[in-house]
Amino acid sequence: MRDEAGASGKVSPKDRFLTVYGRKPVLEALQDPALEVDKVILADTARGPAAAEIERAARDAGVAVARASPHRVKVLAGNGKQDQGVLADVVVPRMRPLDAALDSRTAPARVLLLDGITTPANVGMILRTATAAGIGGVVVPRRGVAALDPLVVKASAGVAFRAPVLRCGTAGQAAEQLTAAGYGLYALGASARDTVFGVELPSRAAFVLGGETAGVSPEVAEQVTTWLSVPMPGEVESLNVSAAAAVLCFELVRREL
Repeated sequence: MRDEAGASGKVSPKDRFLTVYGRKPVLEALQDPALEVDKVILADTARGPAAAEIERAARDAGVAVARASPHRVKVLAGNGKQDQGVLADVVVPRMRPLDAALDSRTAPARVLLLDGITTPANVGMILRTATAAGIGGVVVPRRGVAALDPLVVKASAGVAFRAPVLRCGTAGQAAEQLTAAGYGLYALGASARDTVFGVELPSRAAFVLGGETAGVSPEVAEQVTTWLSVPMPGEVESLNVSAAAAVLCFELVRREL
């Protein structure tokens, strides 16, 4: 099943930008010379020194500022409590639809697939770790995974803006697309006999990281090629998903040394 964005040939803004909201995050984005801000939207009711400072920073950065109703800002931010009447769309240069990545001549050899990970801190730390390890892509579905918002950005220490994020509708759709594109689909599970250190990998491999509570979803589990574990001789039942991702990512780095 091809993702709806890829099927239409149009790239959704959500597959090009990371939206940050709140006065401080927006101001920090505007003042960071390493970031490209596409636009800023201020609520009609946003006035006073804080709004003036944001407008001044946007003007200095050459970024357009639009006004909208407070309700519209809340809808666009996706957060009705913390948007503070302002948001900014920040360009994420390595973000693209999963369809586009798989159809390109430079499709990534190693990919992480997030499946049901709902804690922003975990998503942010996984993006930071994967980027540090040179992983070619991290599939972050639009549904079923924590939204890419300021909490994720903070947890990634800003790395989310330059992470190789691949977007799709759901983890199940991503699993289908990756399998059809010739990827072996591996999932981390505590009871698996094969380990991340011993398994032989094909030229293309995708690794599923399941949710904090439910683990790998049934629709993805039925497509998994092989289950892998992180051997733990100590008396610990399992690792946090971001810690397990770190072990996996740097084992992949070790194999390339």
